[in-house]
Amino acid sequence: MSAQPPDDPFVSLFDDLGTESAFGAASSADICTAVLAEARIVLPDVRTPLDAELWGSDIAAVLGSAGVRTTDIVAAAEQSGTPEALAMLRVLGTVASAGLREEAATAAGRMAAGGTREPFWAAVIGSPAVGDCWHYGDAAGRQEAVTASFRYGEEFHVVSVLVNHTRGGAIQDVWIGAAADVLARTREMLAADPGMTFEMITPQDARARMERAIAAGECPRQPEEIGNVASRWAILRARVALLPARARG
Repeated sequence: MSAQPPDDPFVSLFDDLGTESAFGAASSADICTAVLAEARIVLPDVRTPLDAELWGSDIAAVLGSAGVRTTDIVAAAEQSGTPEALAMLRVLGTVASAGLREEAATAAGRMAAGGTREPFWAAVIGSPAVGDCWHYGDAAGRQEAVTASFRYGEEFHVVSVLVNHTRGGAIQDVWIGAAADVLARTREMLAADPGMTFEMITPQDARARMERAIAAGECPRQPEEIGNVASRWAILRARVALLPARARG
């Protein structure tokens, strides 16, 4: 089983910039300079809010793997004063962990107020509408793919998590991309394998399942899965937070 079969349409910065081994003992300023240099190349291809968030998730993964002080990164980005730096702070202010998210959003606000040009997606990033959710798995209950769909305007995308129940319910893979005909092709796949289970679920149920998987940790096996889980972890948590929680009785 896989989180989702289609190819990921957005190339990961995590693959390009690597982990801590790529940075060695580089300073926060040097790392920020490297990320901003990459931003000048990547930003022309960031055509949707989802593209921007995937980019931000990659950045968060790279910064986390390098073990740098987030305060230094935010300060270096703000000091550069460039549109690329503001774009980076906007995406980190949407998908990063709580502390970095707040620092980045505050710094981005100062830059925007000072006249730095905003990316066109800044006003809507991080606020897609929630759509249909579903899950499917093998008959033995070893693996389960939990999928939630989201919408920016008329553009739908999905977040799909492959949960390995033989590894304590941890996350084995993550796939995020355009929804297109994902649900229809999922139904076709299931029709070809009657032994698999499938169910449309509520957004509340999808959140509960994904939160349990996040709490159980990670268990990627293949190199591609390792890269997917690392580079998509930040946006996964951000999307799960958008799903409504179950009412407490």
